[in-house]
Amino acid sequence: MDILLKRATIIAPGDKNHLQTKDILVSKGKIEKIANNISAPKVKVIESDNLHVSIGWMDIGTHIGEPGMEHRETIDSAARAAAAGGYTDIAIMPIVYPVTHSKSEVSYIVNNQPNNGVRIHSIGAVSKDAKGEDLTEMIDMSRAGAIAFGDGLKSIKDSGMMMRALQYAKAVNKPIINYSIDKSLVHDGQMHEGDVSVSLGMQGIPSLAEHVAIQRDISLAEYTESELVLHCVSTEEGCDLIKKAIKDDINISATVSYVNLIHIDQDLRSFNSNLKVKPPIRSKSDRKALINSVKKGSIQTIVSNHVPLEEEQKKLEFSYAGFGATGLETCFAAVNTHLSEDIPLEQIISALTLGPRIQMKTYLPAIKSGEVACLTVFDPSISWTYESNKKKSISANNNYLSTSLTGKVLATIIGSKVNM
Repeated sequence: MDILLKRATIIAPGDKNHLQTKDILVSKGKIEKIANNISAPKVKVIESDNLHVSIGWMDIGTHIGEPGMEHRETIDSAARAAAAGGYTDIAIMPIVYPVTHSKSEVSYIVNNQPNNGVRIHSIGAVSKDAKGEDLTEMIDMSRAGAIAFGDGLKSIKDSGMMMRALQYAKAVNKPIINYSIDKSLVHDGQMHEGDVSVSLGMQGIPSLAEHVAIQRDISLAEYTESELVLHCVSTEEGCDLIKKAIKDDINISATVSYVNLIHIDQDLRSFNSNLKVKPPIRSKSDRKALINSVKKGSIQTIVSNHVPLEEEQKKLEFSYAGFGATGLETCFAAVNTHLSEDIPLEQIISALTLGPRIQMKTYLPAIKSGEVACLTVFDPSISWTYESNKKKSISANNNYLSTSLTGKVLATIIGSKVNM
């Protein structure tokens, strides 16, 4: 299908067409022409009052259920949800059954690409079965196609293992992506430790648990001279450590979950289990620090932190409900709705495009004539409602169901594959 984008504002930092309004013709999977006004017969025209286009968005650290728990999410359903949310690429965490901890599991992921063109990348586990006990064969997994290594939202506890993992990853020029939290300080924590947790009688997860772990991981990254992505940072203290490490030229970068940019622990007074996530939503000052870190570039990537769970895991008393929420379909719209006055649109898109690709060292597309199309087309002004009967994800553990959001994805164009 040939596509003509009419009067689209191009977001492409560093390119001559950045923030220019142009027509873009995509033919046979490639960008054929970019001009002020294009007329073409027999094409599908996409137009909107405030049409925007960028290179395709990428999510890293996406959780699915395949293999082993397909009732939560399959590769195909995740790909459909990704396309609906504007993503052309997603990097899958290894926490499936069996865990992605050898070349055969990596091969299963990379060789089962969906039909809609969304590219599925594999993150291999650091430890066997993600138990934090024995290192995996990271070199073999790298050869099979793993783009990074991590144990999902299971922090790598043992410092010696973390150091060796960083060294092995460096040998194959791949990053470690680690959710940094000292689990010995968490115990049975259910939410951020603070006045709200005390008033609700809930066991808290202290900011100290993240602070201690990030400090350790930065020290190990400096010692090994390896590349580390600090995944889903949630605290002001963590932000401060990251800013200092970057200033000291340590090879680290960071991501933040979109939910942590929007919500604070006060929002849990209603015991909404769809806001029970890892990392926990924290205080007002933590949220402010996270927003400032995205604006200033010390946090380079916004992630959906997509963790699909079945209804039986969520419709429980808060203390018994599972941690996690879906986010592929709502990440951009929720951020655009709640943070448009705090973070410029250009910066939001950079955190969905450039940040993750630089961290994962994947191919960086371009909006230029002759390039294979890898585009996300959206209108940041359109209001819409995320409805249960229209969602693409199998799971429904999402805080924004039946909620009006502003900012709608109109299409993803991935080569000759067009999702609208």
